[in-house]
Amino acid sequence: MEKSKKDLRIRSKVISEGVNRVPNRSMLRAVGFEDEDFKKPMVGVASTWSEVTPCNIHIDKLAREAKTGAAENGGAPLIFNTITVSDGIAMGHEGMSYSLPSREIIADSIETVVGAERLDGYVAIGGCDKTTPGCLMAIGRMNLPSVYIYGGTIQPGKLNGNDIDIVSSFEAVGQHQQGMIDDEELHQVECNACPGAGACGGMYTANTMAAAVEAMGMSIPGSSSTPAVYDYKEIEAKEAGALVTELLEKEIYPRDIMTKEAFENAITVVMALGGSTNAFLHLLAIAHSADIDLSYDDFERIRKNVPHIADLKPSGKYVMQDLYLAGGVPAVMKLLLEEGLLHGDCLTVTGKTLAENLKEAPSLKEGQDIIYPLSNPIKPNGPLVVLKGNLAPEGAVAKMSGQKISRFEGTAKVYDSEATATEAITNNEIKEGDVLVIRNVGPKGGPGMPEMLSVTAMIVGKGLGGKVALITDGRFSGGSHGFVIGHVAPEAAAGGPIGLLANGDKVTIDSETQEINFEVSDEELDKRAREWKAPEPRYKTGSLAKYAKLVASSARGAVTDHNLD
Repeated sequence: MEKSKKDLRIRSKVISEGVNRVPNRSMLRAVGFEDEDFKKPMVGVASTWSEVTPCNIHIDKLAREAKTGAAENGGAPLIFNTITVSDGIAMGHEGMSYSLPSREIIADSIETVVGAERLDGYVAIGGCDKTTPGCLMAIGRMNLPSVYIYGGTIQPGKLNGNDIDIVSSFEAVGQHQQGMIDDEELHQVECNACPGAGACGGMYTANTMAAAVEAMGMSIPGSSSTPAVYDYKEIEAKEAGALVTELLEKEIYPRDIMTKEAFENAITVVMALGGSTNAFLHLLAIAHSADIDLSYDDFERIRKNVPHIADLKPSGKYVMQDLYLAGGVPAVMKLLLEEGLLHGDCLTVTGKTLAENLKEAPSLKEGQDIIYPLSNPIKPNGPLVVLKGNLAPEGAVAKMSGQKISRFEGTAKVYDSEATATEAITNNEIKEGDVLVIRNVGPKGGPGMPEMLSVTAMIVGKGLGGKVALITDGRFSGGSHGFVIGHVAPEAAAGGPIGLLANGDKVTIDSETQEINFEVSDEELDKRAREWKAPEPRYKTGSLAKYAKLVASSARGAVTDHNLD
């Protein structure tokens, strides 16, 4: 790129020039700036590098490549860090309450650094589940030239010649409790499920959101499916750093890219791939940050027109690396575009439209069986279904991929915590035909809307997958499968009807009619409502107390910066 004659210091000029800013510049000289650097745009590199999870263990290398790319293309780059939380490590205990709130902390911390340091643009690099939406929320808020880079997927583990992953570990616990595998076999699963760097390998939340962001046009084409350990990932990061100055030059801002049509593209790709139900929470939150009106109605409108075509875990056979080798997310998007299912005229971070990017992308490889033909899909419509009824007036979300049944009627067994439900499953108290209800675990009640992968994996491991329904105002890992319904809103802690359910109530869930109801007389319901008392907050101080006080309904993305006026 020829050296720009345009002054790209759209915000950093307040630091770069003037006698009064000598102290500011003195600080920057201490970290390596020289005279020439103050004439360049300051480009941040928001890194989520951390040793607490394999998803992000390699991101320090990607951050340095992004910094090099920005420097070589006329920027003055600076790396800074934010947090990450490993859902796989936090899962199944009190630590999971911190997972969803970490998304807000990531967004807030990036906004804080970019705002305080007057950066002109930045690259954000994520890996684990909450880092992608957290980075995109900050990008939407700040609306400065930005590019997102995904750290990439983990390779599958190997055991006895078979591919395994983190969900295999969770399900092995249930198999061990049933006596299906012994201690040594369980230990072998533990030792082989996660072979190295990268986010969980199936079409779980991290890969779902990475694909959604690529479809939205906010990342380098191919970024969402390149495995973490591939050298090309570093090339992508370097390219992202260089792109920031080009976006500054062209005056292309995130909200020029993150339009309503771009979000529709993201939802389309999530539905086609059979992604995680967490996409609802995160896309709603990102849309809120970019001032885009997005609701469950948009998900439903798109779902009805988009077939599910990807045979990917947790309900299918393959992992993200397999999809990469077959052509990756760009090849899937190319297929969808050819069928008129994507808005090809949407702008992207490359400065080109989505259609222009995909013109250069490869088609799916001959002979691959990961992506089904659109003429013969796995399901004719998207598998992520919104349900409503007297149990969830604001809505609930179900993932129906891999389900042979669409309707479930059963008797409620109600638990007010994941721990008590887990004990019930362990003790074989949950039987075929039961509707297991876990409540008071929503955004406020959890707090933090913990995921239920441990519970769903135990159910599957005990051979009850599809034979037991699970309803919760919490949420599910992208690795969860089975007849499970989450995001029930309003949540119990906010006075929602799920808080009025009682043991023995008949519950009906129908994904065809998209209803979720329970049978109880008006008189009995009124009596329960009068007797209901809001639970005491579990935390009175600290980040979780603040989160519980501020957080919105899951049907609004569980954001914490709504209605602050």
